[in-house]
Amino acid sequence: MPRPDPWFLAAAAAASAVLAVFVLFQAMAAFREWRLRRDALATLKDRDLREPSPEVQGSLIRARADRDSGFLTELADRVPWLWDLEHVLVQSGLSWTLEKFAARTGVVAAMAGVIALLIFGSRWVAAGAFLLAGITPYLYARWRRRKRIQKLEMQLPEAIDLIARAVRAGHPLSAGLGMAAEEVPEPLASEFRITFEEQKFGLPFEEALLGFGDRVEIVDARILITAILVQREVGGNLTEILETIAETMRDRFNLKRQVRVYTAQGRMSGYTLAALPILVGLVITVINPDYMTVLLHETVGRGMLVGAAALQLIGFIWIRNIVDVRY
Repeated sequence: MPRPDPWFLAAAAAASAVLAVFVLFQAMAAFREWRLRRDALATLKDRDLREPSPEVQGSLIRARADRDSGFLTELADRVPWLWDLEHVLVQSGLSWTLEKFAARTGVVAAMAGVIALLIFGSRWVAAGAFLLAGITPYLYARWRRRKRIQKLEMQLPEAIDLIARAVRAGHPLSAGLGMAAEEVPEPLASEFRITFEEQKFGLPFEEALLGFGDRVEIVDARILITAILVQREVGGNLTEILETIAETMRDRFNLKRQVRVYTAQGRMSGYTLAALPILVGLVITVINPDYMTVLLHETVGRGMLVGAAALQLIGFIWIRNIVDVRY
């Protein structure tokens, strides 16, 4: 088999390093998000908010018309990490079931492994491509989930104002949810529609609200649910409560946007410092290939590449933690 050109090997190595850094960063972000979610649920339990039973919770998260009753879907009711994976797929807005997700993951990973084996002729490179490509569908689902939750976060204050106006006009809260399902744009309309239909067909109102919080899973939604449940227990002016919550959400959203503006320079510095060594390496490879082949064909050179990638990852994560302001 003819030996590939050095510049092609350098480009492939650089692309693999970038993808590996991205995958590791996404894994750390997923772990941090899971920890924050666990702490939030623990806080709600401490406030004596009633958690739905596993049977009800599963029906709330997976009550979809296009859901297939496949083997993995049934197994998710007993395996926690499969249930979490299906939870991500539902929140992403994709019409993927666990079976479809597994099929797409297998096809993408197999194709990447075969192509890498044909190009490089190395089983280790093929195995690495197989693993990295196998994570791609999951990363895509998480990206769609993050974008969808951002839209929900932006739409929620207007929806709460609409519910508050409906309650002020004399309608019950459940009817306000139905109006929000008809008036607000997608994807929030679908979530309110599910909540309205669940309580309409017999599910207790508190369980329907908790199911809404599980599907949306943003801090503002949990604040809304907590306020409504507390108001139903102790009483109070629901209209004023909803209007105050909507105003608080707008203030939090404006603060979040200001923080992103203030930290934009730090994020751009992190991206630049992460990409600069890779771009310089590619330019040097094109200008003088013999100068860079030492890093690819010598043991010491490959070790230096691994060490550089590790240091790049540490520096990138360090900068991201500095500019990631919690509030």
